[in-house]
Amino acid sequence: MTPTEPLDASGSLQWSDQFLLGYTPIDEVHQEFVDLMGQMQRAEDAALPALLAQFSVHLQHHFEMENEWMVSTEFPPRECHMDEHAAVMQSVEEVQALLAQGDVAICRDLVAQLAQWFPQHADQLDSALAHWMFSKTMGGKPVVLRRGLSLR
Repeated sequence: MTPTEPLDASGSLQWSDQFLLGYTPIDEVHQEFVDLMGQMQRAEDAALPALLAQFSVHLQHHFEMENEWMVSTEFPPRECHMDEHAAVMQSVEEVQALLAQGDVAICRDLVAQLAQWFPQHADQLDSALAHWMFSKTMGGKPVVLRRGLSLR
C-alpha cells in the first residue's frame, strides 16, 4: 500500500475523495466497497464469515453493474476489465469456502490483497469506465474536485 492511500488510525482502508472518479453510480458502489473492506480489516475473527458473505454479495452486484455497462455501451477494453472482476470473484468464493473450514489466515490475506488491489484497479480500469459512462450519459468529461489537493 502506498502512503497516499487513505487509511484510518487502525491502518484500515477508508473512503476518501481521493477515490472519486466523477461518475456517481461508480463512486457510490466504490464507497460501499471501501467501507466493507475497512470493516473486514478491523473485524474480530468471529465476524469475518458474515462480513465476507456481505462483501461477496456486494461484489456480485458491483461487478455485474459495471460489466453490464461495459457490454451495453461497447466499452472498448471491457474484456480485460471483466476478466479481472471474474478473477476477484473467484478468489472471494474460494476463500469463503476455506474460511467456512476455519482458515481465518487466508481470509485476512485476501482482505489485505484486495485493499492493495482496489486503489490501482479504480485508478486505472474504473476511471476509464467512469469517463466513458459520463461521456455516454452526459456528453462530456467528469470534473472531480478533491480536498487537500496541492496545486504546486
